[in-house]
Amino acid sequence: MKLNKPKFWNYSGISFWSIALYPLSLLFFLISLAIRLLKIQKNFPIPIICVGNIYIGGTGKTPLALEIFKIIKSIGKNPGFIKKNYEYLYDEIKMLKKNGKVFSNKNREKAIDSLILSKHDVAILDDGFQDFSIKKNFSILCFNSKQLIGNGFIIPAGPLREGIKSIKRADCIVINGNRNEQFENKISNINKNVKIFYSKYKIINLDKFKNKKVIAFAGIGNPSNFFEILKENNINVIKTHSFPDHHNYSEKELENIVQESKKNLALIVTTEKDHCRMNEEQQLICNQVKVNLEIKNKNEFINLIKNKI
Repeated sequence: MKLNKPKFWNYSGISFWSIALYPLSLLFFLISLAIRLLKIQKNFPIPIICVGNIYIGGTGKTPLALEIFKIIKSIGKNPGFIKKNYEYLYDEIKMLKKNGKVFSNKNREKAIDSLILSKHDVAILDDGFQDFSIKKNFSILCFNSKQLIGNGFIIPAGPLREGIKSIKRADCIVINGNRNEQFENKISNINKNVKIFYSKYKIINLDKFKNKKVIAFAGIGNPSNFFEILKENNINVIKTHSFPDHHNYSEKELENIVQESKKNLALIVTTEKDHCRMNEEQQLICNQVKVNLEIKNKNEFINLIKNKI
């Protein structure tokens, strides 16, 4: 979904706009509930692992799906990715394709059927927690410690696809960022059996940006999170530019950034996801920041995956 997230979505507590939009959120909830009740879950002969979220965008689903793919490959299985086929998601599909086979269809059930026919024995859903037509063997919910659940309201009054009580359906929670005991307690009060893990991004080409001035731009779920990672790694960020998630950059937009970089003798940097959306000429002028996702207590996480497949 391409959107600029309104600031009030991440205010703690109630705001004028969250109250004003609440009736629409209630309508969205009722429609979603009706769809869920009408769906008949389909079982598949292979394990289905779902990496999803309830906060819209910027929770690290795709990097975690890639890490899970590596884990499953390392134990001798032949996994494949399932990604719903929307045109605006081609950047994420391209990222997944760099690592493994992607089965994309507007109907995830058909995509899983194709995966099985291609002799893959585990399906990894990048997104799909709200798809009630598929019986999952293991469901993971992703959060970012900086946003968590925002103001706690369902869209459009807030940033949630569904209420926090949906954590009841999750087997595992992965929070990207710093530990938050208050949020952990909130999770445990809803689902005492869910396992909670923390993850962080490690920049693997950090030397490329050391002792350099940098102009950073991003069109992802939460661009500020990307800028914070750069600053936390002591990269000298002199200017930032934020764009909507899945944004397609115009020649004018990039030219303005190029001119700014020349004026300041600075490197231009962006995310791998943004880099995937550019043509070859645009990619040559923009440096991508490459990251690995590191999971704390990874062996315990691996054992959870093993037990499900």
